[in-house]
Amino acid sequence: MRSTMLIAAVALGVAAAPAAYADEALAKKHNCTACHQIDKKAVGPAYKEVAKKYKGQADAQAKLAAKVKKGGQGVWGQIPMPPNAAVPDADIDKLVKWVLAM
Repeated sequence: MRSTMLIAAVALGVAAAPAAYADEALAKKHNCTACHQIDKKAVGPAYKEVAKKYKGQADAQAKLAAKVKKGGQGVWGQIPMPPNAAVPDADIDKLVKWVLAM
């Protein structure tokens, strides 16, 4: 039983890894990484800090997707986040889910 659980856990990790890399590649494709990094502040907050701040909020996905699309200022300081209106909504949703899962 124990070995079956270990095999299942390894399989889940391997299956999840390509999706994580795909979402990181999507962040690079849309130049998100020019201002954000996974675990340290750059121009904008680290993705892990964003996930921590919005953890448990039922409306986090919608709130962050709107902020990515329209831009914003004041939540993380005075440096504004520019709007990303040209990024497809499906990509924004995938990116926000990736960030919130951290």
